[in-house]
Amino acid sequence: MRLLSPFQLICVILGALFVSSDSIASNEVWALTAFKEAIYDDPNLVLSNWDALDADPCSWAGISCSPGRDRILALNLSSSSLKGFLAPELGLLSSLEKLILRKNNFLGTIPKEIGIMKSLKVLDLGFNQLSGPIPPEIGGLSSATKIHLQSNGLTGSVPVEFGNLGNLVELRLDRNKLQGTIPGNSNFQSVLNGMNVSDSNANGFCRTSQLKRADFSFNFFVGGTPSCLKFLRRSSFQGNCFQDKNSKQRSTQQCGGTSHANSLPVANPEHRHFGNVSKHLHASNKPGWLLSLEIVIGIAAGFLLLFAILTAVKRCKNQSRVVIPWKKAASMKDQKIIYIDSDLLMDVVRWSRQELEVACEDFSNIIGSSTDSLVYKGIVKDGPEIAVISLCVKEENWIGHLELSFQREVADLARLNHENIEKLLGYCRESSPFSRMLVFGYASNGTLSEHLHYGEGCHLSWIRRIKIIIGIARGLRYLHTEIQPPFTVSELNSSAVYLTEDFSPKLVDFENWKTVLARSKKTTGPSGNISCKFSDSVQARQLDIQGNTFSFGVLLLEIISGRPPYCKDRGYLVDWAKEYLTQPEAISYVADPELRHFRYDDLKVLCEVVNLCIHPEPSTRPSMHAVCNMLESRINTTITSEMKDSPLAWAELAISS
Repeated sequence: MRLLSPFQLICVILGALFVSSDSIASNEVWALTAFKEAIYDDPNLVLSNWDALDADPCSWAGISCSPGRDRILALNLSSSSLKGFLAPELGLLSSLEKLILRKNNFLGTIPKEIGIMKSLKVLDLGFNQLSGPIPPEIGGLSSATKIHLQSNGLTGSVPVEFGNLGNLVELRLDRNKLQGTIPGNSNFQSVLNGMNVSDSNANGFCRTSQLKRADFSFNFFVGGTPSCLKFLRRSSFQGNCFQDKNSKQRSTQQCGGTSHANSLPVANPEHRHFGNVSKHLHASNKPGWLLSLEIVIGIAAGFLLLFAILTAVKRCKNQSRVVIPWKKAASMKDQKIIYIDSDLLMDVVRWSRQELEVACEDFSNIIGSSTDSLVYKGIVKDGPEIAVISLCVKEENWIGHLELSFQREVADLARLNHENIEKLLGYCRESSPFSRMLVFGYASNGTLSEHLHYGEGCHLSWIRRIKIIIGIARGLRYLHTEIQPPFTVSELNSSAVYLTEDFSPKLVDFENWKTVLARSKKTTGPSGNISCKFSDSVQARQLDIQGNTFSFGVLLLEIISGRPPYCKDRGYLVDWAKEYLTQPEAISYVADPELRHFRYDDLKVLCEVVNLCIHPEPSTRPSMHAVCNMLESRINTTITSEMKDSPLAWAELAISS
């Protein structure tokens, strides 16, 4: 998370000193502007009246001010469908009492700068897509009475600093991925065998005396429930990894087999704790001069450590940048830095540009191109053939949410594993020269489009075409129904199907770049305001499953007819074929004239599937699971069945082999 630079802090202090008492401090207006800039999608135009040139933000949507309009008291944008990041500048809203951003789509981590908002009473960031650990600095919200962080993707442990929240009444941490123990003196009394424990010895939630309601359910907490939280309902702790027979907990498999080990007591815990107490008592008997010497040495060591950290940070800044520029400008205020979580691609192989340059013969072996990307073929030494997709975009146009979109696309593709889906082998991300590339396996027999339309259709016998169709259907069934969340091919056509040496189909989503770049395009709303349209890849693909089904119907028709989806003479293939598809006596006209042989019964089934897939009402189109069942149960793909039906199939088989 980015810290404010010394220059920014000076600007903030000077702004606070010179601002008039009857207007909002300029640094707070700047903080709100930075918050808006970190939002890349505002589909409902909620922020349309947030004008950075307006020195009085009290009339902005979601903003509530004091009666004198000199302090911002609340920022409430709940259920606004906003997508973006939480800007660290929120910490500059020193008078803010309520920060309510629940039920949006905020990404990234919680800025630790929120912890300096001493006036904040309500922090509600629930029901978003936040990730990473909870900043310990949140424990500095001394005025906080309600903190809601539920239904996100937060990880790590609960900071023990939450024990500093003396006014906290309500806490929601449920439905995250939090681990470790719930901080508190869960076994302190039993360990000390009845010794009195003062408030100063309490830790974690055992220090939050005002806490009345809390929910820790559906995380991965281990250990036991702190004794000071026994007043909470049992349901507040269910769905974790506690060894508690009285509440519903996760299975050992879901807990990674570690819950039991983590909950076991260590050998002789009394000895360990009494040893710590004894050491503490012994340390208190040290002479004064020795304690003073230790303090001086500690301070000196602290300065040395701070110097080392600052030096390391400076060196890191001089090397390759980890941050992604949100917007490039000469002015400090016009620049926004977005931090991307590198854990997203932790399990995906990262290739260097030099490796790919060598494999692709200095990027001279181009096998495909579009306005958005170039596709290269390469051969890795002692490895497989690869296809490398390079995005055609300039660095100055590569803003922060595009980087996030790129990384999410990589992570989305990396999870695919099916025999009819081309495997993503890795990615390349470098800043000098600017490079964003995807590395796939390469199917050596070219695309299905090349075989159908460029003089090699005779190589695709009826048997091969049937097997290709069923292979594509199985791949789509896997993408649509066998993985969660579902995945769709952005442009499903014969050019997206590559063939191996034995003509097995491999679906490749080379056109996914278009969905990435489309998110950078801005559109003008009804009121003339500019909003950035950034559709989440996963959400968009869930909505486009029916579109994939239609495309499969068109592709199936293209395979059996050998005709392109569109040509000037006949127009659209679907329109041309409609007059034959519904007439059993005429469906033979749909078959490719290049075919020496085909089975009428198979063709009848295929035309039936085409009719279902291209139905004008999307909701009535079948799922790919149903389509697969139809094809697999009603079409016999064995060679013997072909031999029985036609002597010509023997010759066709010989040619095919």
